[in-house]
Amino acid sequence: MSAASAPTRDRPSPRTLLFGNPVVETLVAMVAVSLLTWGASFVGLVGLFALAPPVLLPPWTLVTSVYAHAGPGHLLSNAVVVALAGTLVSLSTTRLRFHLFFVVTGALAGVAHVWATGLLGGPTAVLGASGAAFALVGYVLAANPASGMLFDTLRLPPRVLVVLVAAVALGLTLAFSAPGSALVAHFAGAVMGLLAGRLRLLGVR
Repeated sequence: MSAASAPTRDRPSPRTLLFGNPVVETLVAMVAVSLLTWGASFVGLVGLFALAPPVLLPPWTLVTSVYAHAGPGHLLSNAVVVALAGTLVSLSTTRLRFHLFFVVTGALAGVAHVWATGLLGGPTAVLGASGAAFALVGYVLAANPASGMLFDTLRLPPRVLVVLVAAVALGLTLAFSAPGSALVAHFAGAVMGLLAGRLRLLGVR
């Protein structure tokens, strides 16, 4: 009589772990779109990927500009932040919500940068995931239990909370932005992330 084998649990395949992970999917998309952007730059078609005024012409640049990067160094720096902060965010949300948060915050941060620099007469085209990356960092800072306890204890008035969010976002922007980078996009992304984190916008449990 042979011994009965112990029941085994179904384990996710490596393919599921990789391509079912929104952070990995985002990083793959960043690499793919960046490669296309670098190829297009050789023939003067980088405008097909970068966000520039008017921001809806062509409309797809609202999305492609979030994933496209100016060079390998630019891509690597943003990928590290997305990998670290994005992994923490992905643990408490769904795949769809993660992707929507990344694209929406990245696009809005890009639009804010284009409009602000346009008003100041500076260069207005922008590309890169830094706005979304700062949003992910802001979300992690504001959505963790320690921050929640602090806010609940202090019971800050709405106006004071707005000033605090702006101050923290400005601090993040100045501390972690490289010279010549899109400061307005970084600031806007951090603000959106902090507010979304405070509201637990992505939480599903």
